[in-house]
Amino acid sequence: MYTAYLADTPNGRKIPIALEELDLEYRIRAVDLAAGEQHAPAFQGLNPNGKIPVLVDEASGCALFESGAILFHLAEATGRLMPTDAPGRDTVLQWLFLQAASVGPMLGQLWWFRHATPERDALALARYTRETQRLYGVIDSRLAASRHIAGDGYTVADIAFYPWLATHEELGIAIGDYPRVQDWLQRLGAREAVRRGLQKTTEATRV
Repeated sequence: MYTAYLADTPNGRKIPIALEELDLEYRIRAVDLAAGEQHAPAFQGLNPNGKIPVLVDEASGCALFESGAILFHLAEATGRLMPTDAPGRDTVLQWLFLQAASVGPMLGQLWWFRHATPERDALALARYTRETQRLYGVIDSRLAASRHIAGDGYTVADIAFYPWLATHEELGIAIGDYPRVQDWLQRLGAREAVRRGLQKTTEATRV
């Protein structure tokens, strides 16, 4: 049994999707970011950086933070959603790291400057819009060469990218300009495990 501490954000949504894909038993503990629960001592005992998600293995008591690390752990623990050959694993890892280092931070900044700042910052919006468009283009080009992010097989790399790239409407991104990303989003969105993971996240975190 796992306990997933999360909020209904792109990083939070990754974990229930993976757990559903892997048929693992879990429960969701909602973390109210607006109320600052991520800064409470109890939560920071699980993640000293005060960020969601955190996944706790109730059998061992082990707590793991950082969504990419959690996805990698689940793939390793189950032997699924990750190639077994070294080149395939390396490919998944490089795309996982790209998502964590570039896609999440850049798209997150664009969302913040579009929706959360009290004053409009035209320079910031222009910068993060350009970078977000560039990253959508990178993924669109990648999907011209393979059916999924890290190759022809569905892996944790797809799970890492999906919740972020699915926010294109909130980000003001014309998804039709990236037809391969659009097709990939539709294919992943039709997966039963993805639907269940998103639904359970919404239900568990609803205020």
